[in-house]
Amino acid sequence: MLGWFFQTDGSIVPLVLRLTLAVVMFPHGAQKTLGWFGGHGFKGTMAFLMKSGIPGPLAFLAIMAEFLGPLGLAVGLLTRVAALGIGIVMLVAIFTVHRQHGFFMNWFGIQQGEGVEYHLLALGLAIALIFSGPGVWSMDALIAR
Repeated sequence: MLGWFFQTDGSIVPLVLRLTLAVVMFPHGAQKTLGWFGGHGFKGTMAFLMKSGIPGPLAFLAIMAEFLGPLGLAVGLLTRVAALGIGIVMLVAIFTVHRQHGFFMNWFGIQQGEGVEYHLLALGLAIALIFSGPGVWSMDALIAR
């Protein structure tokens, strides 16, 4: 089991997947954790999520998945765990917030919120990484050796 956890085929495709997901997710995690990019920071995000009905421990895990997950993906450390955390966050976001707004993102500001389009893409990348592992140039590959 532990062997599979770090195993990778050494392909470049997972590298592209994990770097893409890391670059796309990091700003969202930085908003929630550090208050960067117009975010509310850790305290503000925790308060918002808990007020929305999400239990404190789950809110904390979601914030950490969005902040630490991309950092792990960037260097290929605990890739499958990072991808799983991000994937779960995307599933929860789809079913609790974005499903009601349809498929498309709110490109023109004509709907109440964002659709599920972005979240499905991030979820797809995360699932691919769970199955493939980190690919070349990853800390996981070094650990597997």
